[in-house]
Amino acid sequence: MGKNKIKTHKGTKKVLNIRQSGSITKLNTGNNHMTGKKTPAQSKKAGAKSNLSKSDLKRLKNVI
Repeated sequence: MGKNKIKTHKGTKKVLNIRQSGSITKLNTGNNHMTGKKTPAQSKKAGAKSNLSKSDLKRLKNVI
């Protein structure tokens, strides 16, 4: 018998974006609700994307 294939985790796939270079980006937290209290600088920073760390990249590459 052969090995079983690893299924794609759909929730993770919806949150993370894979670039053509192979790096994975994610949105920062704190951007969905109660943004009226936050300063424009906080909202702008939360709207930017950030890269995953190398350790998380290795762990999540097979899941997506």
